[in-house]
Amino acid sequence: MQDQSGHDAHFGWFKRRRKHLQPDDLTIVDQSMLKRAVGAAALGNAMEWFDFGVYGYIAVTLGHVFFPGSSPTAQIIATFATFTVAFLVRPIGGAVFGPLGDRYGRQKVLAATMIMMAAGTFAIGLIPSYATIGLWAPALLLLARLLQGFSTGGEYGGAATFIAEYSTDARRGQMGSWLEFGTLGGYIAGAGVVTALTALLSKQAMLDWGWRVPFLIAGPLGLLGLYMRMKLEETPAFKAHAEAMEANDNTQRIGFREMVAVHGRQLLKCIGLVLVFNVTDYMLLTYMPSYLTVTLGYSEAKGLLLILIVMMVMMPLNVVGGFFSDRLGRKPMIIGACIAMFALAIPCMLLIRTGNDALIFLGLMGLGVALVCFTSTMPSTLPALFYTPVRYSALSIAFNVSVSLFGGTTPLVTAWLVERTGDPMVPAYYLMGAALIGILTMAFVAETAGKPLRGSPPAVATHAEAKALLASDAPLTVDEALPPLAATTGEEALPEGRPA
Repeated sequence: MQDQSGHDAHFGWFKRRRKHLQPDDLTIVDQSMLKRAVGAAALGNAMEWFDFGVYGYIAVTLGHVFFPGSSPTAQIIATFATFTVAFLVRPIGGAVFGPLGDRYGRQKVLAATMIMMAAGTFAIGLIPSYATIGLWAPALLLLARLLQGFSTGGEYGGAATFIAEYSTDARRGQMGSWLEFGTLGGYIAGAGVVTALTALLSKQAMLDWGWRVPFLIAGPLGLLGLYMRMKLEETPAFKAHAEAMEANDNTQRIGFREMVAVHGRQLLKCIGLVLVFNVTDYMLLTYMPSYLTVTLGYSEAKGLLLILIVMMVMMPLNVVGGFFSDRLGRKPMIIGACIAMFALAIPCMLLIRTGNDALIFLGLMGLGVALVCFTSTMPSTLPALFYTPVRYSALSIAFNVSVSLFGGTTPLVTAWLVERTGDPMVPAYYLMGAALIGILTMAFVAETAGKPLRGSPPAVATHAEAKALLASDAPLTVDEALPPLAATTGEEALPEGRPA
């Protein structure tokens, strides 16, 4: 690395050179550690969406508990406004936790975000009602939501980075798909707990104490997640980067301006991909229940049940989609999903508008299948956009900016457009616009399926795969500043200069 100036010190990380593979260049991934890493990362996403499902399904009860004296409509608005405020601080959380993860390690920061998320959710279950402490009740609810949003800002980028850096090149898509499997599982679990409590308890019991139970469950879940994450080792890619920094006696860190200068185009690509991914996600899983009830006059209970069934079908499909993203490639999966979304948005919405239970489910499932292609492929596509020294930071910032501006606002903007235009087909047009942005963005994204992460040597599962790769004598692109990665198993590394 050149030391002529701060510019060289910062940007030397991103210089690349070509060389032929050597035995010590390869990372042989510890499969048991990989499974633990995937499980610990997915649990954090599940916790985030457990809260999402609980809060959405129990919103009416929370309105009575924290905002009494208002009209039912005002209570709901106040409850969801408190929910939405968490989206405003997510980019701040990403800007804080991302650089920390790039400086001190992914594992440490992910452990911190886990306990903060759990603490914020658990705290909601302990807040006294408005009848007990007055205005302090909604104020404390707001503070808890801000803590949740702040910690969530560092969760997805870190979890996706962690899984991507631990995975083998051949199965990075399939491993990453478990992250969104956790998302769907958490949402279903949260909604299921609330539905069960509502069925088992009287309305008064729910108001008195029943609403607290789902939030209090987050406490032991958080401790379990913290234990799982504390047992993990740091990712091989980050360890190699940290060793290179130490060997070069380089304590300088890349600031936001330098990151934008180097990765500006990649950041824009990430924002575009997250846009289409999250617009579809929030449209289907968050807005559709309200659309069915408010706009179409469909039964609220039946609408929520249909969405839950769609998500349960999506869970196994998500893992299948990850498998195909490794075989077919990220570009065909995402561009194909965008084309399908553009083509099916209007037919699916027409099916949903029929009012027939079976046809509504068919329309929702059509959108769900397109969404699965995004959810199964994005966790491996997004981290591959960036180099190791800025991967956590860049992904967290771009992801949360896009979610806050486009994803989280989708239900609100769509409902407003339907109200203003009187056109119930607005959700279809909105999805079609997002699909066009996705196609345009993905056209400029390089295929990464089966390839090493940017700046990292190949990662394989076994010594046999390492020998086969070495036998191919393939040239390798690596960061000039990064040394070769060592094997992460307990076995001896393949010796330098000896055929595998």
